[in-house]
Amino acid sequence: MQSGDLCVRCSRRLVTSALGSTFELCKTCRLSPPPFVRAVAYGPYEDRMKAAIYALKYNRMHTAARGLGQMLAEAIAQLAPEAPAEMLVVPVPLHRSKYVERGFNQARSLGVHALAKLRMTHPEWRLTLASTTLMRLRATESQAGLTPHQRRRNVLGAFTVSDPAEVIMKHILLIDDIFTTGATALSAATTLIKAGAASVWVATLARAGGFDFKPNTAFTRYSDTETIVGIPGLAPFVNLQREIKFSSQEHSSF
Repeated sequence: MQSGDLCVRCSRRLVTSALGSTFELCKTCRLSPPPFVRAVAYGPYEDRMKAAIYALKYNRMHTAARGLGQMLAEAIAQLAPEAPAEMLVVPVPLHRSKYVERGFNQARSLGVHALAKLRMTHPEWRLTLASTTLMRLRATESQAGLTPHQRRRNVLGAFTVSDPAEVIMKHILLIDDIFTTGATALSAATTLIKAGAASVWVATLARAGGFDFKPNTAFTRYSDTETIVGIPGLAPFVNLQREIKFSSQEHSSF
């Protein structure tokens, strides 16, 4: 799980001076409060977590979804003491062209397994998966490699609510795999609030390093026989030598 000094609003790591941090909010949340109440994540987007998410999304290693979904459930559980007792769980949608290309929405897959675990650990919490509530209107450019300003412009007006009557005065839990700068979360949450939602909360599997995202990162690709240590459904690596560089533009970011 994430640890250290984190922004209480977006969970971004706070920069602590020699005198210590005197703020509970990061600079971005202080100057421009986001439309969501709080965003949480299971852990940082690095190492095994990065490899596991890649394996699920691009190698279609669907067995990873269960273990990763259980991790997402632990992230969501952080909200239990303060979140509403009844919420609609809305996965960030893919555009239909991306869905056809990939064959599934990883946010929804993670959500299904997360809710299955939460029904056991938090049976009193009424969480209902609402996969078709939010729709992506256009095939946006990949967020990877864009500046924070470009990311915000890229997803501006990208979402719509399929039936506003479903969200009016409802509390929404928005879920996805990765939270980077928060541009997607901001756009989606704004859309939901404008449609009448009472509040929006955000939970993701991984939190990337704020605005320090570096494009063209080298990722390790794994065959169906290679799996990731520590992720249920994925056994230990059999080979860490073989590395293939992939453009980070293949990676979505929240």
